[in-house]
Amino acid sequence: MVQAVTVVTAIALPLAFTVPASATPANTTGPVVSDVLANVFATQIKGKNVQKHLDKFYEIATANGGNRAAGSPGYDASLAYLQDKLRKAGYKTSTTDVEFPLGWQEFSPPVLEQTAPEAKTYATPADFVTVVSSDGGDVTAQVQVVDAVIPPSPTPNTSTAGCETADFAGFVPGRIALLQRGTCAFVDKATNAKAAGAAGVIFFNEGQPGRTDPLVFDIIEWRFDMPIVMASTAVGLDLADSPNTTVRLKVDAKTEVGRTKNLIADSRWGKSGEIVAVGAHLDSVPEGAGINDNGSGSAAILETALKLAHVPTKHRLRFAWWGAEELGLLGSEQYVAGLSQAERDKIRLYLNFDMVASPNDGTFLYDGDDSDAEGAPAGPAGSAEIEKRLEAFYAKRNLPFEGTDFTGRSDYGAFIANGIPAGGIFTGAEGIKTPEQAAKFGGTAGVAYDPCYHSACDGIENVNAAALERNSKAVGYATAFYAYDLTGIPDRNAAALAKSTARSTAPEGAAR
Repeated sequence: MVQAVTVVTAIALPLAFTVPASATPANTTGPVVSDVLANVFATQIKGKNVQKHLDKFYEIATANGGNRAAGSPGYDASLAYLQDKLRKAGYKTSTTDVEFPLGWQEFSPPVLEQTAPEAKTYATPADFVTVVSSDGGDVTAQVQVVDAVIPPSPTPNTSTAGCETADFAGFVPGRIALLQRGTCAFVDKATNAKAAGAAGVIFFNEGQPGRTDPLVFDIIEWRFDMPIVMASTAVGLDLADSPNTTVRLKVDAKTEVGRTKNLIADSRWGKSGEIVAVGAHLDSVPEGAGINDNGSGSAAILETALKLAHVPTKHRLRFAWWGAEELGLLGSEQYVAGLSQAERDKIRLYLNFDMVASPNDGTFLYDGDDSDAEGAPAGPAGSAEIEKRLEAFYAKRNLPFEGTDFTGRSDYGAFIANGIPAGGIFTGAEGIKTPEQAAKFGGTAGVAYDPCYHSACDGIENVNAAALERNSKAVGYATAFYAYDLTGIPDRNAAALAKSTARSTAPEGAAR
């Protein structure tokens, strides 16, 4: 009991907290103490202070063409505002570069020629077309068929060619991957091909009626650094006919690249190898100021960071404001991809706050344990604990909440993909509020949670003040709790160490 009281007092004094004596009973456990502390800290987060940051974002947007989109003066001014506040509060701030596509252009027709075992030229667009967003390149190399269904199945969407990294077992780097259309996204196939060392990709249509001609589509990803085309079924089967087929593949195209930045702020306190990451995207769409989406999340985590700036936490806090989220989650994805595995392993969890004050709001918590059994599976180990922690905050205050699926539409995606547990709050976008939800949360059934989603009207009036208040407090609560207690959050460093130790101590001759 003495130790628990001492811990709470030491933490509480810098915050000018008053923790009730009844909050520290005998045999108090770590999580109980941390819960008390986090609940007290939540009272320090005031909606009126968060609103001041929103007012500033709106002022910035108004002075810069009405938006804060990635790469715009409004975005840069928003980042400068945050950085100034954080530096003055004592955070170590840094930025990381983010690239995004401005536009794609093809300068001359593509070339696809078979050079061996016989000379043959294929015509565009009858036989093949360039895949939009393909990089330029001129490659002559042997073709290698990857797990194709030949002859094609009579049932569409049967081929899984290239959908798994295992499909590329035995693929020879430097060859051109020949990939059949099928069950998974083209971008997944191309990503796996690039990882296997492909010098180019030729997709071909699957082969059923209506699925035989070259398909014109945009693969979206522009950083494959290799030419990519889409051929007819007939061309694909022709190229697959010989194990020694060699082709020349040329694409004369280029994506113009824009640049913006993420803002990262690390606290002065806590273990550098035990990072609690808290993030929100900073950019708006070009159509509007983005005050709910996502000025609300950005402002909430800023106010939390400022209030925690002078509090000695056990674990290191890392606050992140992502750029180019509205262009495809690019800021967070490029940030995580740029970290070494050792640096990723230091991030114990990620809390995501994207739209926390929708005008016709619901309170949705990311479904870390997949208890709703909808859409994506459960998040990495620890995600369920984050969901339960946020549930406890709302339940303590008799506030309703629901689960929401990890749909991949926000910045948690890159963290989950790398085994980092995640969770957070979302108050709804273009989805329509049901009558049951209106009865639970209030608001209007049959209307979008945010009628101004991705629109010019997402301005300073497009915020539910009550939602901003309670959800900003929840942001503060969750951040403060994990700043002191990571119970239930797996230590991926420890797991890797144990695995490594087990391998090194295995008996001679044991399978490895």
